[in-house]
Amino acid sequence: MQPSSCIPNEAEEEISRHPCYSEEAHRFYARMHIPVAPACNIQCNYCNRKFDCVNESRPGVVSEVLTPEQAERKVKGVAAQLMQLSVVGVAGPGDPLANPEQTFDTFARVKRHVPDVSLCLSTNGLTLYRHVDEIIELGIRHVTITINAIDPDIGREIYPWVFDEGVRYEGREAAELLISRQLQGLEMLAKLGILVKVNSIMIPGVNDHHLPAVSKRVKELGATLHNVTPLIIAPGSQYEADGRKAPRPKELHNLQELLGRDGMKVMRHCRQCRADAIGLLGQDRNQDFPLEAMEDDPAINEAARAQFQHDLDAKIRERVKVRRERHMQENAPKIRVAVATRGGDKVNQHFGHATEFLVYDTDGAEVQLLGVRKIQAYCHGKADCNGDKAATLQEIISILSDCRILLCSGIGEGPRVSLNKAGVLPLVRKGGIQEAILESVKYSSYFENINISKG
Repeated sequence: MQPSSCIPNEAEEEISRHPCYSEEAHRFYARMHIPVAPACNIQCNYCNRKFDCVNESRPGVVSEVLTPEQAERKVKGVAAQLMQLSVVGVAGPGDPLANPEQTFDTFARVKRHVPDVSLCLSTNGLTLYRHVDEIIELGIRHVTITINAIDPDIGREIYPWVFDEGVRYEGREAAELLISRQLQGLEMLAKLGILVKVNSIMIPGVNDHHLPAVSKRVKELGATLHNVTPLIIAPGSQYEADGRKAPRPKELHNLQELLGRDGMKVMRHCRQCRADAIGLLGQDRNQDFPLEAMEDDPAINEAARAQFQHDLDAKIRERVKVRRERHMQENAPKIRVAVATRGGDKVNQHFGHATEFLVYDTDGAEVQLLGVRKIQAYCHGKADCNGDKAATLQEIISILSDCRILLCSGIGEGPRVSLNKAGVLPLVRKGGIQEAILESVKYSSYFENINISKG
């Protein structure tokens, strides 16, 4: 179990509406990423940015790059329709601080026209220290820095070059400059009370063994949250050419558990969103809000937005209160449940199609999200079912070995029997996740008493 957060109470209140910082908020509040920053000042071996790949879901990918004027129009249009929108951020597709004019012009427009949303900035940190005053002036309270290494000898395996003030740095010198700037920027922001989340990419054979040291250092410098995500190898990237592989889901899970035990608050519900994502985490609705459909000056019902979000706040506070009260009941039995979902806070995905499971603990009255566990999909259809399915299934079972129940919208007979033999009870359910989990608890006594090894 992850240790309790060491975040101060006032900071907890501030992040209560940020779906990336708060596991509770991500179920109810939406975020919007504005793609106004196409240029980048560093090269990562895993990255190859594209602007036109609508079916690819990873950071650095967008359907179109907007001007600040277009971004203003789109944010106003989305805010008028999406009542639960609480955070507007700039995360690319390049680096926002390699495009400072566009980035800060966009933030100023959002602040002026939609003042009730929080502003969020994501950066590689190379030039962060130069823009601290602008961040403070605009009221940007959440900043994410991607820090993959604190050792330049490891960093040189990730970053072939960085470019700053007309000078291109390569190899160890590039990594050393980038790392020093990242840590400097983190420390400056933390001392000024800015909430800083650190993102790290887990790269097997490069920094996987090194990330505990990264986590320890950024915690010392004041980071609020550490988010470790699996390597996604972009088509055409250097890592693809090298034949490098993403980490196995179990490896990522074990690392997240280790970092949590060391005292850092670890984000476990990240979806590695696109730089133009809109909506709840895990349910990108960018295609529902095309720029050409946005009105020039839509009416934003501020009173309705305020009331809607007030009601959400009350719901979240009540959930947190109940969870904390129950957490104090140390003898309350817990059941761990894995859920296959395509988003929308519903059980709505077939076991064989899932590439991740949301994992929850419940005592039969309250449900608490523990995090996301990535997996290799068991099957995506007949054309994709020719691989080593037995090995894939065994890895999935290993990742879910501490779960007693699995909820999905459907499951084949083979996986059902194998899960049963491993002590995980698969149940086919549809509808809201919370309701389905609480309903599944009714079967726990049955689950305990039957001989599940007989399938």
